[in-house]
Amino acid sequence: MALFMDTRLLVRKAKDLRCLTPKRNRVKEKWAATRTKHPPTSLALQHFDATYPAQLGQLWPSVRVALLSERKYGALLNNFSHDDALAALQAQGCRDFVSDAQSSSERGVEEERGDVCEEKSDGHQLSPTPLSPNVKCLVFPRGDITRFKPAKPDKSGLLGYYLMDAASLLPCLALDVREGHVVLDLCAAPGGKTLALFQTQMIRFLCVNDSSVSRTLRLRKVLHSYVPKHLLTDEKLRITSFDGTMWGDMERDTFDRVLVDVPCTTDRHSLMEDDNNVFSKNRLGERRRLPQLQLELLLAGIQAACPGGEILYSTCSLAPNQNAAVVQQAIALAQENYGIRLQVVSLRRLTQMFQKTFHFAPDVALGEMVIPHLAANFGPIYLCKLRRLL
Repeated sequence: MALFMDTRLLVRKAKDLRCLTPKRNRVKEKWAATRTKHPPTSLALQHFDATYPAQLGQLWPSVRVALLSERKYGALLNNFSHDDALAALQAQGCRDFVSDAQSSSERGVEEERGDVCEEKSDGHQLSPTPLSPNVKCLVFPRGDITRFKPAKPDKSGLLGYYLMDAASLLPCLALDVREGHVVLDLCAAPGGKTLALFQTQMIRFLCVNDSSVSRTLRLRKVLHSYVPKHLLTDEKLRITSFDGTMWGDMERDTFDRVLVDVPCTTDRHSLMEDDNNVFSKNRLGERRRLPQLQLELLLAGIQAACPGGEILYSTCSLAPNQNAAVVQQAIALAQENYGIRLQVVSLRRLTQMFQKTFHFAPDVALGEMVIPHLAANFGPIYLCKLRRLL
């Protein structure tokens, strides 16, 4: 009985002590003034849950899980490095998905090589096999979530490989750079796709641009970490920080190939990182203006391409209003405002080649799209290729 009374006394004293403790010291998590009630990542998920099921249907639950899981990376091999990074990565179980796709498809597409394109029934054209033999990107097998180790510099100070979402390499491959081409990368930072273009070793002159000065500085650092100095001269490369939407007025009818990898909602980043998140409440206007900005950038890229040149539009978003809708508007406005006729080049051959590595969305009306999948957690990446006829 005495023990019971002592216990009750201790409980009562504890309650009295809690009453004397300021509320802010009781549960610090509730008191924290810096904690965001609705963080940007949560707002992004709410937005995607409200919009993407209508587009993806039964695919959305699995895509959602993959987007919220750790992404897979690829290692873009640096041909300029003296280290044998290829052998080291292969010893870890990695495979070069580019050369693997090339080898498996050579027999069936031999007759489609060269400049001849197969005409589709819908008027689009099938592009010839869009691979450069110099581009190599290694990935771990499907379902293997092993992380790559950071690359180390060789005796020249160049890193052996660049880690990137392997699906981000597809726009560069689809661009189909040929020997002696003059190429524009209109929204180049942070630099992964620019570096991939360098790996083709076919470009006569490369112009890379990003409207953000700070991002352009980061791009320069990437290039200096991977590319020898003699290839970064004014005769081979120009790096600028201009407003990309004005490029059509600056250099019209100039480039053989134009890559327009536009700013977008960056769906995976928006779900995983609160920092620099476009779904922050103070960036609502910026997010709503994205489709218009994307349209203006694509139109500028179209004008910058020479007649017969090709333009590759890409995003890392699943949103139709940032993808196919932008391309459709650009095709119409290019004809109406500038007298430029465009042809959509089918990338179906590319999806067939890489279906063992990536999970592609079925029945995309215009262009192609890599959608995240737990067994192949790359993307999202949307890409559409245009050929300028006039």
